[in-house]
Amino acid sequence: MKKRIILVAVLAIIALGLVITILSKNAGSKTISGAGATFPQPFYNAAFITYGHLAHVKVTYGGIGSGGGIRSLKDKVVDFGASDAFLSDKEMNEMPAPVVHIPTCCGAVVIAFNLPGIKQIKLTPDVLAAIFSGKIKNWNSTELKKINSGIHFPNKAIVVIHRSDGSGTTNMFTDYLSKVDAAWRAKIGSGKTVNWPVGIGAKGNPGVAGAIHQTVGSIGYVGSEYAFAQHQPSALVQNKSGNFIEASVASVSAAAQCAIPADTRVMLNNSSAKDAYPIAGFTWLLLYKNQAYNNRSFAQAQATLKLVDWMLDHDAQKIASKVNYAPLAPNVAAKAKAILRTITYNGKRVLK
Repeated sequence: MKKRIILVAVLAIIALGLVITILSKNAGSKTISGAGATFPQPFYNAAFITYGHLAHVKVTYGGIGSGGGIRSLKDKVVDFGASDAFLSDKEMNEMPAPVVHIPTCCGAVVIAFNLPGIKQIKLTPDVLAAIFSGKIKNWNSTELKKINSGIHFPNKAIVVIHRSDGSGTTNMFTDYLSKVDAAWRAKIGSGKTVNWPVGIGAKGNPGVAGAIHQTVGSIGYVGSEYAFAQHQPSALVQNKSGNFIEASVASVSAAAQCAIPADTRVMLNNSSAKDAYPIAGFTWLLLYKNQAYNNRSFAQAQATLKLVDWMLDHDAQKIASKVNYAPLAPNVAAKAKAILRTITYNGKRVLK
């Protein structure tokens, strides 16, 4: 009798273990993880929470910078990476398998500053490049006063704040400077990291925004949402048409009115549109084109792609505009949805 009781107990324990294993696997398929850019993080945080309630899926996201997001995808430790810089052909070839780019919204890089009593200044491309290359060292410089009549700048050293980590925001900003300033292009160039001639480094958009807020006399570049959220004064930047433009949803949307390639890998900087803010661009989610890797299940692949597909829908794009990002134009969202439907799992299309 005792043996029978023990046997029943053992079988019950084994059965319970099987149930726990099955539930764990099912729970795993309901958890999606991503990492990368801090630039769109306020949008992603809000969107992922909303989607979690709608689809009963937990989405975790680590804002570790675009470089970190690309590394995490390369190491296959996340379901998706996030980057404000698209992968170059060289970088694409260095990934372990083909990767697709899915744009999620448009944003701006804002030039924020900390000068008590001064709420807004104007910057031309050459003056902006001269400040970040260390050629213009003082706020009371002739170059700044010339384009800001009526503003009384202090006789104070300029403290440049830049990103210390690999960053798509840095890539967007330095791509812009390389397009508008030949000396910058020749000596410093563009990329997720560059050798800054001057300045102090801070990690992530929140780090740069915080450093500017705490440092009188500072200037730096941040994702627009971080400047808006902290009510930091920012510059009007002269665009290609000669107009001084404030970063806004409308002026960023104007920058996106251009030809978009089928793979969506394009920079929107220095737009010729007269109302466009000149430092703007897409931010992307990066996924493997074949989702069958690292013992990944079809259900996990499908859950991931359903999330990304929803991010392109009207309801998610409304969230983007509420937190000061420019939503995707319908033609761009359509291109992104078409790309998603090329993703397969061992040859089987994941989304219909």
